[in-house]
Amino acid sequence: MPLNFHVDIVSSEAEIFSGTAHLLVAPTVLGEMGVLARHAPLLARLKPGLVRVVREPDYDESFFVSGGFLEVHPRAVTVLADTVLRGRELDESAARAAKQRTEQALKAAPSPADYARLKAELELEIALLRSINELRTRHRLR
Repeated sequence: MPLNFHVDIVSSEAEIFSGTAHLLVAPTVLGEMGVLARHAPLLARLKPGLVRVVREPDYDESFFVSGGFLEVHPRAVTVLADTVLRGRELDESAARAAKQRTEQALKAAPSPADYARLKAELELEIALLRSINELRTRHRLR
């Protein structure tokens, strides 16, 4: 039986998840990272994407994070993110509509400050749609 460790996933508004896992997979700016019990201490910056908490061999939970930090200790992991959504809360039609609105706003020749903000929003919306597609594909394979 694999060793477990404690996981906390926290947004700027609330604690979203607290429990045990035997594997956590997170999207860091340096690439996807897997964490097992007794991992060396680490602090990594997260990019937008899915954090997977594997609780049992055939059971995992997914969370979309907008970015943030992953703090790893040998017996505990904390995910600190501005925004966290549970995988089952992701709405593809709303994400597509938001992406389309942002693309239209970018075509309207915004000011440089608005352009930078809109580009960041578009990158987040693309990451959200990519995550929704990943979840759909993973559940289809089971």
